[in-house]
Parts: sequence; structure tokens; C-alpha cells
Amino acid sequence: MTSNTILINPVTRIEGHAKITIHLDARGEVDDARFHVVEFRGFEKFCEGRHFTEMPNITPRTCGICPVSHLLASAKACDVIVGREIPRTAKMLRELMHMGQIIQSHALSFFHLSAPDMLLGWDSDPLKRNVMGLIEQQPAIAVKGVRLRKYGQEMIKLVAGRKIHPDFPVPGGVNKALTIEQRDTMLAGMAEAFEHVQFALDLLKGYHAKNLAEVEDFGNFDSNYMGLVQPDGALELYDGNLRFVNAKGEVIHDQIPPSKYLDYVGEAVEPWSYMKFPFIARIGYPQGMYRVGPLARLNACSHISTPKANAELKVWREKRRAQSSSFYYHWARLIEIFYGLERAKQLLDDPQITSTDILVSNQPQNPVGVGIVEAPRGTLIHNYWVNKDGRVEKVNLIVSTGHNNLAMNKGVQHVARKYVKAKKLQEGMLNRVEAVIRCYDPCLSCATHAVGKMPMVVELMDADGAVVDTLRK
Repeated sequence: MTSNTILINPVTRIEGHAKITIHLDARGEVDDARFHVVEFRGFEKFCEGRHFTEMPNITPRTCGICPVSHLLASAKACDVIVGREIPRTAKMLRELMHMGQIIQSHALSFFHLSAPDMLLGWDSDPLKRNVMGLIEQQPAIAVKGVRLRKYGQEMIKLVAGRKIHPDFPVPGGVNKALTIEQRDTMLAGMAEAFEHVQFALDLLKGYHAKNLAEVEDFGNFDSNYMGLVQPDGALELYDGNLRFVNAKGEVIHDQIPPSKYLDYVGEAVEPWSYMKFPFIARIGYPQGMYRVGPLARLNACSHISTPKANAELKVWREKRRAQSSSFYYHWARLIEIFYGLERAKQLLDDPQITSTDILVSNQPQNPVGVGIVEAPRGTLIHNYWVNKDGRVEKVNLIVSTGHNNLAMNKGVQHVARKYVKAKKLQEGMLNRVEAVIRCYDPCLSCATHAVGKMPMVVELMDADGAVVDTLRK
């Protein structure tokens, strides 16, 4: 049987470099599709030999999009090595910075990366189907996205000193107190931020209503899910324990402490990707595939502890307990922005938020530290092993995008089989294959790094290597 291959290289409007190969059978139907991460990981090795106190400054350089998440996971792992409880105010300030990261990253994903598909059309001119085209055609909507993201970034700056790569959390706490003026500035901008996320949520609900059949079917497949939860099962983004649920939202494992994650998560490798493939160890590979991130977190939690976000969660669950369509990631992100704003207000209203009791001694006491946070894109794990002098001997990082690796491949297969046909390549058809990846908002540099320029060329070749059709960007 002869075969054809469609190559999408690189996937656009994501962070990092990746390609998709779509393999067609002799009838022109999709036989298989794969999402390849073509960069190479290096952070786990070159951190070896560094003193553990350097890790919160080194590991955020993994990525310029979500350095706050890496910084917090790293600081939490170092806290365990220190072996002391950090001051309450320090914990609140770390979580406040994290809420800023959730707000700004989710706003970026929705307005800048995904909204062009929804608002400009799947089949629109690819030169216009981006944030610049959105600014040109829907300027009022684009401005709301910019303003909402700016609020989250300013929150990070006010708490931590700068927006990107702050050195604020350190082993044992934080290195800067919050002033009353900084607190009041954040509170003053919150009403506008609530308005913008409500607008985005109404916009998305309208899109769902008009395109319900495609939304429900888009990258829809059964999987397991993982996320952090509070002791009562509520959504948790900074602290808490791990919960695994199945496709129906039924609990598989619950209240797993961060230190025990290796008892429940296995990692496989494939020859066609540099990124590892995590799975639930008890179920096995690849049946133990699970998803993380906003959709997974809302499927895993029992409720949300803040009123507006919890009310939206109930709407999100009106049809079913757990959502399996990848398109629902967008809706889940907006609900989490509501939670981020509500939780930030709770923290800012606490009188201890401006306390100067923010740091304890950071001498190493324990040989192993694990720190887990819910990054905007999903569960982020930092695990360090140190010697008696505090020098790092081994590092294990499982990033959000890594957890989703199996699921992204499954989603690509699902969408490709529905929309890709061999007779003629169409931009909107291939854009839908890329869009299922954008649902997960992957951050590939968190796993790997590469140098070079990769133009967008999609080629359809026959079994002899002759080019049948080509699209270029």
C-alpha cells in the first residue's frame, strides 16, 4: 500500500518549535498523525553541580513566557530542602504573584493566540489571521485583551519587582515586602479586569452557541486528568495535593502529596519526539494518558472556592461532569482568570499581606525537594536531589506541555481524520490541525531549546517523494 505524508512545519501561534506529520493511506484518508517536538532539552543536566539556592534563578530561564511558574515550583522544591515552613505573608505574596501569571498568560492565550481563529475565521487569509489582523479588524476586542494581560503583568511587577524573570521568591520565603501603595494600585485596577474577562467569556459562549457541533467534536476523546486540589477537593493553583480522575470525572488517585508523584507518574519515550510521554503508572502506557491544564483542573476539582468562578464552573458543567472536547480549554481558561482575580482580591484584602515577616533561614536540611504548582498550561513539577553541601546532584522537571504530550498527539489524530483529505490542501483544513495544539497552549521551550529559523512550509508528497501540493507562509 502506498502512502502520502503532509508536513506542517512549524506549528504556528504556540511558544517554541514543533511540527506535525499527517500520514495518509492509499485512499487519501488519514492513517496516523503525530505532533513532534523538534527542540532538545538541556536544563536538567546543566543544573547539576549548582548550589540549590541558585535554582530559582536558573530554572525560570527555561522560558520567557512562564518564568513565574518555574520560579515558584523551584522555590517550593528548595523550601523542602530547607525543611522549614515559610512565613504566611511570604506564601501569600508568592500566590499573589502566581495569580498575576495566571491572568496574564490566559489572556495572552485567548485574545492573542486563539481568538484570531474564532473571530476572523478558520479559512481567512493566514497573513491576517493573527493578533495584528485582529487589531486591524476588531480593535476594541484586541484592546480589551491587551488591557487584561497588562493588569496581570503589572501585578507581577508590583509584587516581585519586574514582569519577566523576577528574583523575588527565594528558598525560605521572598526577598521583598509589599507596600500599602502597591496593594492599593492592584485593587484599583481590578474592576476593569473583571469587566474584560466577563466580556471574553460572553464572547466565547456566543461562539459556542453558534458553532456547537464543531466545538463539541473538536479534539474530543476520552482521557484521564490530573491537577492540584485543596483538601476539600476545590481548585488549587499554588499549593495542595494531586488528584487524578478518569474520563467521567471519577477519582482514580486523590490527595497525593508532591513528594510521592513518582509513585503515580511514569514517563515513556518515542523515537520521533524529544519530549517525554508521561502516563499514569498504575494504568500503563499509553492507556494511562492524562491531560493537565485548565480543562483538566476543572474536570478534577469538585468546586471552586470563589463565588464568581464557581458559578461559571456550574454553567460549564451543565451538560456533563467532565468536558472532553479540547476546545473547552479556552472556556476553562477564562473561568480561571475569574478565579485568579477573586483569589488576588482575597489576598490583597488580608491585613498581613504587607507584613515584613517574609523569610526564614535557608540552610539545607533534606536531600530531596519536590515543588509543584499549577502553571497556566498545567501541572509543573520540579524535583531536586542535593548532597550534604547543598550542591545539586540530579534534577527532574516534568513540565505542563510534557504531561499533555500523549493527549496532543491524540487530538491531532482526531482532528486530522475529520478535516484532512488528500486531493487538495486547504489552509483552513490544516489550520484546524494546528488549532487543536493551540487549545493546549503548549510552551515547548519549557522542555527544550533550539537555535535557528523555521519557515512555514506544508508539503504533500507521494511515496516516491514527489511533491503533489505545497502551501507556504
